[in-house]
Amino acid sequence: MSQKRDHWQRVYDSKEFKERSWFQEVPVTSLEIIEDLDLPKKAAIIDIGGGESYLTQFLLEKGYQNLSILDISEKALRNSKMNLGSRAKEVNYIVSDVTSFNPDQEYELWHDRAAFHFLTEAAEISDYKKALLASLKVGGYFILGTFSEKGPAMCSGLPVNQYSKEEMRETFKDDFEVIELKNAVHATPWDAPQDFTFGIFRKK
Repeated sequence: MSQKRDHWQRVYDSKEFKERSWFQEVPVTSLEIIEDLDLPKKAAIIDIGGGESYLTQFLLEKGYQNLSILDISEKALRNSKMNLGSRAKEVNYIVSDVTSFNPDQEYELWHDRAAFHFLTEAAEISDYKKALLASLKVGGYFILGTFSEKGPAMCSGLPVNQYSKEEMRETFKDDFEVIELKNAVHATPWDAPQDFTFGIFRKK
């Protein structure tokens, strides 16, 4: 884990958040999907690789009350706390590599727009799925955003896996029913388009 953690610490040291390719002023696609699920405001929600993402800030503003952020980078989570100010105490911060995450509660929603496509080894993907299944309640929702087959092959100096809608369906078909698969285009801060595949799943 230390090599991965050190890599991401360097990434967070090298640029301000708003200069990084994944920055979103408003995480529109994720917010729309979550709102459409119509979860109770007390539903337990975890954002995987959430780091400095503004998603949790918007969810707090919408009245969600049981929010967690998991990230491998302590610095990213410290920055998130600073961004949230007095509201940071309302969020559970978890420093962990997702592939070795041992949850101490079950969640109604697992959201990931940042982590999964960096897992390029079969063992890592298997460990991710184990953590996901251990964390999510039966009937709970899983939202996944990854680079599509038209997306970048590298990000933040690392190779990534790309997933078409059918590849994403195939990856999770044993344990999840598919609610929706779709593509969305993310514009980087320098207006370069990145094509994403988004999947919305429900645990069987």
